Amino acid sequence: MKFDSLVDLVASRPFFDLATAVQLSGENRAGVRTQLYRWTRQGKILMLRRGMYALADRYRKVPINPAELANHLYRPSYLSGVWALGFYGLIPEKVATYTSVTSRVPRRFQNELGSYEYRNVKQIAFFGYRDAGIQGNQVLLAEPEKALLDLWHLGRGNWSEARMTEMRFQNQDAVSPEKLAAYANRFDSPRLRRAAELWCKVARLDEVGTVDL
Repeated sequence: MKFDSLVDLVASRPFFDLATAVQLSGENRAGVRTQLYRWTRQGKILMLRRGMYALADRYRKVPINPAELANHLYRPSYLSGVWALGFYGLIPEKVATYTSVTSRVPRRFQNELGSYEYRNVKQIAFFGYRDAGIQGNQVLLAEPEKALLDLWHLGRGNWSEARMTEMRFQNQDAVSPEKLAAYANRFDSPRLRRAAELWCKVARLDEVGTVDL
């Protein structure tokens, strides 16, 4: 396969994988893999992870949305944890690392688009996400309540009042206490139920000035 042929096939895609290149070209898998490796070395292609690529900017007709890429680098997954909390404005910082939840083994990827971290949860905890429009693309993103629970679930130790306060949570109205409690019950975890109850109490600090523990 010639490089011009690859450009014609995938220039309208933000990224593609080896299987797609093989299917579209109709050529031998081993030969396509060798060509992709050569073009990566020449800077014509970006390697996003093993087996997933994007044309370099000068050849690609569409931009890459890093949040959309997070869903595709490692599937099934959805953005959650601190990245989702930053997106919703529940914490003051915008998080550089794209944190996701997966039902598979944990993984990390680093490429020119950023850092991508995937944390594992059991299949029964793989819920509470939805399609969200981010930079013109549909991206699987945890609901605010599930982003909180994933953060607490994957963080070690108990979530005390001091630890909650250190997170500097804000815009608490974006979280439904009822949904937070219902989702916490689905985990069947006393630790998460306590964390959800404490968060609701801490979230009322701006209203009452104190927390009755």
